[in-house]
Amino acid sequence: MELTIKKTKWMVPLAFALLISFFLIIFTLSTKNPFQKSSIKAKVPIFVESKLHIPSTRPISTIPKLAYLISGSSGDGESLKRTLKALYHPLNQYVVHLDLEAPADERLELVNFVKREPLFVEAGNVRVVVRSNLVTYRGPTMVSNTLHAAAILLKEGGEWDWFINLSASDYPLVTQDDLLHTFSTVPRELNFIEHTSDIGWKEYHRARPVIIDSGLYSLNKSDLFWIPQKRSMPTAFKLFTGSAWTMLSRPFMEYLLWGWDNLPRIVLMYYANFLSTPEGYFHTVICNAEEFRNTTVNHDLHFISWDNPPKQHPHVLTLRDYKNMVDSNASFARKFRRNEPVLDKIDSELLGRKVNGFVPGSWFDGGDANNTISQYILRNITSLRPGPGAQRMKSLISSLLSDKDFSSKHCI
Repeated sequence: MELTIKKTKWMVPLAFALLISFFLIIFTLSTKNPFQKSSIKAKVPIFVESKLHIPSTRPISTIPKLAYLISGSSGDGESLKRTLKALYHPLNQYVVHLDLEAPADERLELVNFVKREPLFVEAGNVRVVVRSNLVTYRGPTMVSNTLHAAAILLKEGGEWDWFINLSASDYPLVTQDDLLHTFSTVPRELNFIEHTSDIGWKEYHRARPVIIDSGLYSLNKSDLFWIPQKRSMPTAFKLFTGSAWTMLSRPFMEYLLWGWDNLPRIVLMYYANFLSTPEGYFHTVICNAEEFRNTTVNHDLHFISWDNPPKQHPHVLTLRDYKNMVDSNASFARKFRRNEPVLDKIDSELLGRKVNGFVPGSWFDGGDANNTISQYILRNITSLRPGPGAQRMKSLISSLLSDKDFSSKHCI
């Protein structure tokens, strides 16, 4: 009897313990393992880049706004002023730059020219780079100067849609009303940049040589100089080349300056020792950036007359080239000498521009713009009056975007 009582005493706790264990096992099997969950999380790294997104563009229903860089060097002051007036529209933003090789009085005259022009003062959309950069032709300082201007325009230029880099040797073949009207129906994320991955002879003459641009560290301009050693082709990214003259979207310009995945900075450091940097840097970045490679349009919107095969410099355009310029349907042409007679013909027949005047449009009737600021600029700034140039441009843009192979021609 005593033995039975003792067995009962220890069997009851045992049964209770077994029951509790049974319920714990059932609960554990039906519940996710918190330790296993933490382990899975640890195997999937979360990169900050994945949380960053391309900035949105302005609605296509709005009139586009353009941001221009017009740059020059010693002796280009008067040409730069003429190009600026031929390109001017109150809706756009402008940065003008004479490099450090230009005499101080020439650079000062450009500053005073902008300050004296009542239209520029009223609209407040023309800025002069007062602390000039030393820019070496074919060197990386040309790219750094372009990025400098873009940074100024992003910081102070308000809303704009595309960035266009030009020189004092460029000139428009259409009015700004023509240009803005044509691009009012073009998706704002597109980048007009002539490019190819077939670098050919440039591999041994530009990519493999190592150059130093003294403009990066000197106040005195000198030619580039070469390092005896050659370097191998990059494997971290693929090289592209093309025209130095581009029309790039605002999201891509922001990416170049902010570079949230570091590609723009890496490529820029590589191109610091590359011959003819402006003909490769932007092209290589855009075609190696997954977010932007499918936004390219393979055209630079320029008429340029080259030898075949191309030499270092294009032909200087004259009256003999006028018909070919117009027939090209391009927006801009280069390269012009100062006061070349063909510029007068472009002014009178394509732009309707008087000597030293602005190009007429809906905001300006062709009289004295400085005497009609309140009447025209403030009232008619957002309306456009496209002319024959808009039809030529529409033909070019339509042919580029409607090409049956357009979607397969990005970055090839």
